[in-house]
Parts: sequence; structure tokens; C-alpha cells
Amino acid sequence: MIVEEFKRQAAETAVTAIQSGMVVGLGTGSTAVFAVRALGKLLQDGRLHTIVAIPTSEATAREAERVGIPLTTLDQHPLIDVGIDGADEITPTLDLIKGLGGALLREKIITLATKRFIVIADSSKKVPRLGIRAPLPVEVIPFARQPVHDYLVSLGARPVLRARQGQPFITDEGNIILDCHFDNGIPDPLWLAQAIKQRPGVVEHGLFLGLAQTAVIAGTTGIELLGQPL
Repeated sequence: MIVEEFKRQAAETAVTAIQSGMVVGLGTGSTAVFAVRALGKLLQDGRLHTIVAIPTSEATAREAERVGIPLTTLDQHPLIDVGIDGADEITPTLDLIKGLGGALLREKIITLATKRFIVIADSSKKVPRLGIRAPLPVEVIPFARQPVHDYLVSLGARPVLRARQGQPFITDEGNIILDCHFDNGIPDPLWLAQAIKQRPGVVEHGLFLGLAQTAVIAGTTGIELLGQPL
């Protein structure tokens, strides 16, 4: 419950960067849902107006509609003012691992269309090096599962097929996810990101390098801001 409170604090701090009239990217996962709810409350209270949002998953879309956030698409708004999303790992230089919520493909699409990306997290997500706390998700088309698995092994990973209730987890785009574990973390994330994307069958990976401008991290000592101020 304490961790959930930290997630809420980080999310509610981050949404203060949103202004009326903006197009907002809404992330996916247990931390991002607090940002969706906080934004919905600001709209209901009248403190914000004429906001439209683009969700990164069907689950986020349902929650946004529940709290009264008008939704739009990238076709209608190809440029997003502010994106807010969680992360599974955050380094001091704001490199991230994302995707344990299963929406890494849409999350990266939204992030790259965003003028300003704010990542939110509780303090347990801070790491000195990527890959030491969370696995790296790699989204793969089902047809290429075994060849991509073997290729990831050749890169030093231990890939594990993500499952839910005994069945392979299927993303909103109909793909599977291989969660890649590294015994000593990822020594060269940029090299690994480039190497993974070279393999046919790989759709996307969860390395978000140099994409976040601000991190809002909540913990026992309060709110910590990394990168640009809100």
C-alpha cells in the first residue's frame, strides 16, 4: 500500500505539467493509471478543459473513458504535447526499461510523437544500470518466436515467454512478449537496442533511451525530479 501511495504521488505531481487545450499521451500500467485518474479529476473539477488524450492500450482507453477523458487518435493529432507514463527501471540519465504492462509498442509510438515525455515511478524503480531489476520485454510476432528466442540468447539474454493464466500473453497488436533477463544487467543498452531491432520478427523492445525529459519519482523522502523541471 505504501508503494501504491508513492505511485499516486508521482502521478498527481506529473499531471500539473498539463495545461488546458493540450493533447496528452496516456501510458499503461499500475503507475500510469493514477495519472489517468488524476487527469480525469482535474477535468471533472473544471481545473482543466478542452483536453484530448491518446491512450497506449485498450485498458488505458477504458479507464480514460470511465473518468471522462475525451480520446483521440494519432491520425487526428499526430503531435502530442505531453506524454505521461510509468517505467520498470530508470537510470540517473533517464534511460528506461518499459513494457512490463504489455504495451511497449504503442508506448514507444506515443513517446516518439510527444514533445515532452514525463516518466513517473516509485523510488524502487531507480537503478544504476538497466537490466538489473527488471527483464527487458521484446515484442515478437508469434511466427518468429523460436528464431528470435535463439537470437536473443546469442546476445546474452535469457528470454522467457510471457504467459497469463497458463497461456502466452498476447499484446493489443496480436504479438507475444519475450522477457529477457540479464545476469549482470545490460552493459551497453544502445548497442543492444540496435542489435535486437535488426532481427526479423522483432516488433519492438522496451529500451527507451534518451526519450524522457523529466522523471517524477516518489519515495520516503518525498518527490524527486530528474531532468527538466515540471
